[in-house]
Amino acid sequence: YVGNMHGNEVIGRQILIYLVHYLLTNYDSNDRVRRLVDSTDIYVMPSMNPDGFESSVEGQCDGIDGRENAKGVDLNRDFPDQFAPNKHPLQPETQSLIKWIESNPFVLSANLHGGAVVASYPFDDSPIHRISGYYSKTPDDALFRQLAHIYSNAHKTMHLGKRCPGDFDNFPDGITNGAEWYDVPGGMEDYNYLHSNCFEITLELSCCKYPRAAKNLKREWDNNREALLQYVEQVHQGIKGFVYDHEGRTPLPNATITLHGIHHDVVSAQYGDYWR
Repeated sequence: YVGNMHGNEVIGRQILIYLVHYLLTNYDSNDRVRRLVDSTDIYVMPSMNPDGFESSVEGQCDGIDGRENAKGVDLNRDFPDQFAPNKHPLQPETQSLIKWIESNPFVLSANLHGGAVVASYPFDDSPIHRISGYYSKTPDDALFRQLAHIYSNAHKTMHLGKRCPGDFDNFPDGITNGAEWYDVPGGMEDYNYLHSNCFEITLELSCCKYPRAAKNLKREWDNNREALLQYVEQVHQGIKGFVYDHEGRTPLPNATITLHGIHHDVVSAQYGDYWR
């Protein structure tokens, strides 16, 4: 999980801290938590944009103060894009995330935002860069829709598809294709899918980007707790195994795993292990 990519979208930042606390304090007493922790490498980055967070203002629901990093760059427009080449050097935060993504055999991820309540899945942009209304489908569209549904259905309100005050967006079942909602060149979820084995979706968690803490944090944690747990559990679905040489002794890294009918391959990791 990665939170607070936009510094003024803070709910994700806090509920990820709550998630870590929940896993640690319930490990000895909750069989589900113990099983999840024992069987899963769980990585949590509460804040990708701490400089932006420091510039944000509590109580600003629709403002932009703190959205960008200290250099005034929107980090979710900064990743190398398949349809729109970068015109400037990548930001330090982006470079660090790329190194992190490419150095670890991540399988599943979610990027937490705010300003709406919806689970959004790739692709985030399209070859024509229409502002909105263009469904940009990945080869794994059915899987991404399933992952988005799992989070939305487990969330206490997301699956209702209710509009935020003043918005005209329509999200049936609380999910959307990213580009169909609006075009986002340089987004992180597309980079994960195209440059690693990781399948990432974007979770918009609250209508207000930076609500007052005392009135909202407990409610937002309650809304998201079960969805966060169920989403992590999905990492154990699908197929997984090891690739060895012809003698069955030596693990083979970087072996290509291909599924018939899906034009998106994954590769085996350092010890020949793979997940799909």
